[in-house]
Amino acid sequence: MALENLPEPVITRFAPSPTGRMHAGNIFSYLSAWLLTKRVGGTVLLRIEDLDSSRSRAAYADHIKQDFELLGLLWDGEVMYQSKRWEAYEAAFRALKERGLTYPCFCTRADIHAASAPHAGEQLVYPGTCALLSPEEQSTRLRELQHDGRQPSIRLKVGYETICFEDLLQGEQHFSCADDCGDFVIRRSDGGFAYQLAVVVDDAAQGVNLVVRGTDLLSSTPLQIYLQQLLDLEQVHYAHVPLICAADGRRIAKRDHDASLEELLVQYKTPEGVLGHIAFIAGLINKDQALTTQELLESAQLSAVKGVKKITWH
Repeated sequence: MALENLPEPVITRFAPSPTGRMHAGNIFSYLSAWLLTKRVGGTVLLRIEDLDSSRSRAAYADHIKQDFELLGLLWDGEVMYQSKRWEAYEAAFRALKERGLTYPCFCTRADIHAASAPHAGEQLVYPGTCALLSPEEQSTRLRELQHDGRQPSIRLKVGYETICFEDLLQGEQHFSCADDCGDFVIRRSDGGFAYQLAVVVDDAAQGVNLVVRGTDLLSSTPLQIYLQQLLDLEQVHYAHVPLICAADGRRIAKRDHDASLEELLVQYKTPEGVLGHIAFIAGLINKDQALTTQELLESAQLSAVKGVKKITWH
């Protein structure tokens, strides 16, 4: 299962959002992270990404921790909660703003969809509409929004740099900041901090040097590397595992109850049965059988998914 170019010592993290129970797709991502890290004696941390207070639920956070324990995907050390990290995000945001790297954005989702073309992973590249506003125009727009009790989002300016990195599973990657990413939101219109900023600040604070996650987040990686560079943080290594998809090509998600952990336990009887089946359909093992995480640690071949973008759930 050994992969090349791992940092030493490896420190990775589980980073679930407490908005629902675990399902086959994120179980596979977490299993991959655990196997890859524990194989080399590394550390696995747990971070609860409860930054979005409108969707996050403490009960879900508790359920997720119980699910990890049930599956044998144990973590090391104390749990970090994003909801308690506001000051750290504020400091990073202020540092970027003071350097003149941000601007207010008054565009709605409909405005952006109308002015943008979808890129890889269905990501819309912001066309920079509000970056062209004069200070006077910004003031006028801001007054209009505040009159309605609203605030603009805040975007980070990107340049024409090319972000290059070697993904441990997906190979060499090249992204143009301007063409593939565009200026992106680091603070939402409700005042909350965006995922891209928070995750970079948290990874640095926890000393994370390896992020293992699904290929649906591959397009987020250049944004995070760009922020790491601007904030003078250590760059992280990345390994993007294939997505587990339904037969029609849809990514398995929390809405797919037939792939939820609860349903998987009904079908495969035990946590070991669930892990073994997921590892089997991903090609990590050759036989569909119940295995513990420790047994998978000895037999699973994560290198089998090198270059693979999707896996069909069955």
